[in-house]
Amino acid sequence: MSNLQFYQQRLSEAALTDFGASVTGEWFRPAPRPRTIDGLIEVPLLPMRETVLFPHMVAPLFVGRDRSMKAIEAAQANNEPLIVVAQRDVENEDPRPEDLYLIGTEVLIGRSLRMPDGTTSVLTQGQRRAEIVEFVKTEPYFRVRARVLGDPTAKPPATEALMRAVLALFEKVTHLNRALPEDAYVYAMNITEPGWLADLVASTIDLAVAVRQEILEILDPTSRLQRLSILLAKELDVLELEDQIHTRVQSEVDRGQREFYLREQMKAIQTELGENDPATQELNELREKIAAKNLPAEAKAKAEKEIERLSQMPPMSPEVGIIRTYLDWLIDLPWTEASPDNLDVVNAARVLDAQHYGLPKAKERALEYIAVRKLAANAMRSPILCFVGPPGTGKTSLGKSIAESLGRKFVRVSLGGIRDEAEIRGHRRTYIGAMPGRVIQTMRRAETINPLFMLDEIDKVGNDFRGDPSAALLEALDPEQNYAFSDHYLEVPYDLSKVLFVTTANTLDPIPPALRDRMEVIEFSGYIEEEKVSIAKTFLIPKQLKEHGLTSAHLRFKDEALRGIIREYTYEAGVRNLDREIANVARKTARKVAESKRFTHQITPALLDRFLGPPRYSFGLAEAKDEVGMATGVAWTEAGGDILPIEVALLDGKGSLMLTGQLGEVMQESIQAALSYARSRAKQLKIERTNFDKIDIHVHVPEGGIPKDGPSAGITVATALISAFTHRPVRREVGMTGEITLRGRVLPIGGLKEKVMAAHRAGLKTMIVPKKNEKDMVEIPKKILSDLKFILVEHMDEVLKEALLPVSHGTRRKTRGKKQAARRQKATS
Repeated sequence: MSNLQFYQQRLSEAALTDFGASVTGEWFRPAPRPRTIDGLIEVPLLPMRETVLFPHMVAPLFVGRDRSMKAIEAAQANNEPLIVVAQRDVENEDPRPEDLYLIGTEVLIGRSLRMPDGTTSVLTQGQRRAEIVEFVKTEPYFRVRARVLGDPTAKPPATEALMRAVLALFEKVTHLNRALPEDAYVYAMNITEPGWLADLVASTIDLAVAVRQEILEILDPTSRLQRLSILLAKELDVLELEDQIHTRVQSEVDRGQREFYLREQMKAIQTELGENDPATQELNELREKIAAKNLPAEAKAKAEKEIERLSQMPPMSPEVGIIRTYLDWLIDLPWTEASPDNLDVVNAARVLDAQHYGLPKAKERALEYIAVRKLAANAMRSPILCFVGPPGTGKTSLGKSIAESLGRKFVRVSLGGIRDEAEIRGHRRTYIGAMPGRVIQTMRRAETINPLFMLDEIDKVGNDFRGDPSAALLEALDPEQNYAFSDHYLEVPYDLSKVLFVTTANTLDPIPPALRDRMEVIEFSGYIEEEKVSIAKTFLIPKQLKEHGLTSAHLRFKDEALRGIIREYTYEAGVRNLDREIANVARKTARKVAESKRFTHQITPALLDRFLGPPRYSFGLAEAKDEVGMATGVAWTEAGGDILPIEVALLDGKGSLMLTGQLGEVMQESIQAALSYARSRAKQLKIERTNFDKIDIHVHVPEGGIPKDGPSAGITVATALISAFTHRPVRREVGMTGEITLRGRVLPIGGLKEKVMAAHRAGLKTMIVPKKNEKDMVEIPKKILSDLKFILVEHMDEVLKEALLPVSHGTRRKTRGKKQAARRQKATS
């Protein structure tokens, strides 16, 4: 029972008499006034948390602490009242005297009830204010001496005016506060004493404990009413604001209900008349699609807002089509639809091996991802893989195979030549013909939120005044951000975190460092001859026979013929041109079959000229014979690698250095370092120092139309220079790579695997590589390791020992004749 309900019953019984007098009723037993000593009363004390009890008020107190229970039991046993005071700190479980307020209320104890939670509910009625003077004892309960504080009942005109003002404010508060009963004001207006009125209002409205205690400690009724009128005015301001908010919300709800009712009526009328409006039907269909689509909260709110805009526009408005297209994009995009993953690692390995030869690193990484997905489910974020390698090595097709092994949709976007950031992020809807970027378009085509998304040729992305597309890719390819990818057209976040992104590139150099840092790079190296033969027999020939309507009975290739095609008709790291040449042979055979003419069933090396024409490339040693001033280097290229012959010619002149062959700055500096090394070691190398001042040195790298750069040709240039100066031929079967310093040290280089494969493809027998690149030789196929002789060097002296032949007898005689002629000319002059 609440305070006000109790007031209603007691007021009807006591006829508005003073609650401070003796109370008749079934809840409170009459208690004699406590004995006084020098005007003080000695009674038990009950500390309360978050409760301030006022005189004349009836309230249940919930007691659970042992000390409080003993105080109540002592009061009941001695048939004496209690003094109830509030704690200063409500969190204090064991308050001391200094933790309590000194002014409280003398109360009578009524009926007590044991509650289910172990506490006891005690019904109490406030009597008078009391001020604690002394704590008599603190154990086992508080017992105090207190001074009873009277409450004046006089009503001067100022107090009467304050009572009316408080009643007027209280009437408005009870009208606005739905938590107060409607007859609360009736009880208040029947109270004639100013102090009692103030206590009733203070106990009824919602006030903090500190504020209630402040009012309790105000002994003058007039001051108490003044303070209470200020609090009522503040409370009234808050309630009026709440009422305005509630009224506004209720009016919106009522209007929505009214619109729904009218819309349903209109729909029923149109159905009865058979006059369904196409625009209305379209809006209803859109609403049904949005409701059926499991959109995120933000996307759903955006869609509903656009539908509302669409419903208020005339059908012929030009913006109708724009909004309709936007809604179609929101509805058609996959937001939660996902394809189940096939996490069978053995099956995935079988699929990858059946469709691709070699590529162990890439296959192993894909199988590791499937295994972790099987064990950790969605705990692991999708990796961002980057396949880097020469053209035709199977990067794109491996991505398709990974998608097939996982059971996911495969989608691909080619980024080559993209220069506009809007191609990635989309155009804002303010532009005519605006549409989402390539990422969102591809996700719509995928129809699931977890496809394998291949970004092909990521190293071919450019930039201009329209922005940098690679910078826009940073968000899509960052697992920390792509859960809320921002497209300018959609204007709502889109989750890309479940997409398995795979990018491809021929080289890493053009990719910005920030974008490269977000990707896990897996290198695809070129294939050696034996691998190409196996790929042709296992994959390429069966594919071309099927595409041309042939069978193995119509066309077969001998292994020697395949090697002939690889050596003399292709020059690549991959197998794309090999596939093209096999298709060329298949087409000619298919024509013969279609014309019912005699045709060759088996392709041999002797028949290659007839089917493919004369050989396009020469296979074998880079040079036909050992020559002076000619050394064979190797270079890394986007096609995997190539040999790099370097020629040096000595001419009569003034000691100048000429460099040709479209050489980059780094390579030019490397040539200058090699020349400085040769000049500094002229005596040890048996080079006459005076020769440098009277000859011009011309260094040429053939195929001048192709740019060349890098320091790895340093030892090759030095070998060619020293060969030219000393007239010692360079071994034609020796290839070399390594950077040189001024003191002849050989430094490590990059791309060793591609360079070694190029040397093997060119038919070289010996390969000189830096000693510090020994660790990189684990990546070289075993077949090449067995075919080539590798010499690991740390100094240029070791290179010259292996690369240069001794001076031949004819060369010595020619050189001696030149020296004698030079001496005679000098003597004559």
